[in-house]
Amino acid sequence: MRPARSVPAVESQFVTIDGCRLEYQWLGPRPGTTPTIVFLHEGLGSISRWRDFPAALSTRMGWSALVYNRQGYGASDPLAGPLSPRFMHREALEVLPRVLDTFEITRLVLLGHSDGASIALINAGSSRSAPIALVAESPHVFVEDVTRASIAALSDSYRTSDLRARLHRHHGANTDALFGSWTARWLGDDFRSWDIREYLQAISCPTLVIQGRADEYGTLKQVDAIVDGISRRPDTLILNDCGHSPHIDQREAVEAAVVAFLERLDEG
Repeated sequence: MRPARSVPAVESQFVTIDGCRLEYQWLGPRPGTTPTIVFLHEGLGSISRWRDFPAALSTRMGWSALVYNRQGYGASDPLAGPLSPRFMHREALEVLPRVLDTFEITRLVLLGHSDGASIALINAGSSRSAPIALVAESPHVFVEDVTRASIAALSDSYRTSDLRARLHRHHGANTDALFGSWTARWLGDDFRSWDIREYLQAISCPTLVIQGRADEYGTLKQVDAIVDGISRRPDTLILNDCGHSPHIDQREAVEAAVVAFLERLDEG
């Protein structure tokens, strides 16, 4: 396994995709010289909420990495309106392919967390791209009651705690619109039937699924559905004493597992 190395600091830049200005960071070698790991953040995530995890993986693998904020997140352009029930489908099938084309990414590794993992699964299970590997951390493939209950509690906390201030550090002027739209979508009655299991059968690349046993936003039923649905049996990493953000809660174990998974691709 590659040893850990010092992680360089990288400044954010901006790219315009279909008229929308998106904040991003490019890590490691220039496009096309190595595989590129594309990081897809969670529902309230951002470049900054990944912390140094992308840079650490890029450095250890010697591969390039792209981390970007979707529209409405961080310093990217604000949301154009409320999120639709198919907001993750739109990101996976329309926006992400344009991002990949813009950066001329061919040897693609998708690494998504939560909503980002769902976006990665939809993309990999469609004909929009052909990733050489996929890492799905705390993914959602259908809606569980525990997810909605935790998001409802989060919505209450937004009004009664310092949650808004903490999110504002990552999203600035986008914070209120993003939080309101995202929570309203997940809690809407029309979202109860959201389900992406239809995309799983078509995923043929090596896949690693990571899940914490104490995840407050999803259960191991999500992992079971992915294992049952993907034609090529995925690797799984199930972590004790771990919530919804394994790359934070169990950083050492997650980083080691992802590096080992990717090294097998590199050796092949």
